[in-house]
Amino acid sequence: MSVDGVGTEQGEGGADEPGWEVDPDDESGAAVVAAVGRQIRAWREAAGLRACELGAAIGYGEDLVYKVEGGRRIPRPEFLDRTDEVVGAGGKLAAMKRDVAEVRYPKKVRELAKLEAQAVELLAYGNSSFHGLLQTAEYARALFSMRQPAYPQDEVERGVAARMGRQAIFERSPGPTLGFVQEEVALRRPLGGKMVLRRQLEHLLKVCESRNVTVQVMPMDREEHAGIDGEIQVLKFRDGTAVGRSEGAFSGRPVSDPKQLRILELRYGMIRAQALSPRESVAFIEQVLGET
Repeated sequence: MSVDGVGTEQGEGGADEPGWEVDPDDESGAAVVAAVGRQIRAWREAAGLRACELGAAIGYGEDLVYKVEGGRRIPRPEFLDRTDEVVGAGGKLAAMKRDVAEVRYPKKVRELAKLEAQAVELLAYGNSSFHGLLQTAEYARALFSMRQPAYPQDEVERGVAARMGRQAIFERSPGPTLGFVQEEVALRRPLGGKMVLRRQLEHLLKVCESRNVTVQVMPMDREEHAGIDGEIQVLKFRDGTAVGRSEGAFSGRPVSDPKQLRILELRYGMIRAQALSPRESVAFIEQVLGET
């Protein structure tokens, strides 16, 4: 069964297929998963069920049930929903979906998503591929699948799910101001195949329709380019503070010092000025889509 369009954790006959393993380096996340697992086991035993019986009732393998109870596997939302119903937990296990939701994703991604969720303005320049907040699931999956050394399939799906989860920023109300500048090469390079790129471009055009989102394209024919040093991202918060990062500045580390942030904002402002305007960019994306 697919979840949010990415990956599977069960197959025919309740077989245990690749899902999301617990990151041993994520101590806080592992503690949450372990606590949830203990609760599931306690409710199962109170209901007089063996692990194999619970697995059969909810459509999962016995081995997976033991892994979840032992804190070695992150349970998906439907696992908790079905278990809650079978053991008669009255919503107590299903309510843990909120606790599990955050630890489903790698720690670094959770930290980034938390910052993005608090931001009132986001400025981002990307070069070789689309920014993560703009990616479709299949485009993101193609990128994760290309990484070397190769990721295990469950890590690919975990990365895709995390990236899609970050896109909740578009659903906020009131929405933050989001500004993106993308290199033309990202619009033309068929990562994952031409159909994947076509759907990515179609998705990008839909994003451009949002009033709080600005997308600009940096054409390849520009003779001057302030973004040669690499990607830039700046997040601004309601209290007036901000955090930013650039591959080619301050050793690539996140910075919050106002002087350093001004340098990143200056570079980003120059990049925006050198890029196509938002209206020109939409027309350009439509042209590339027609050629793809």
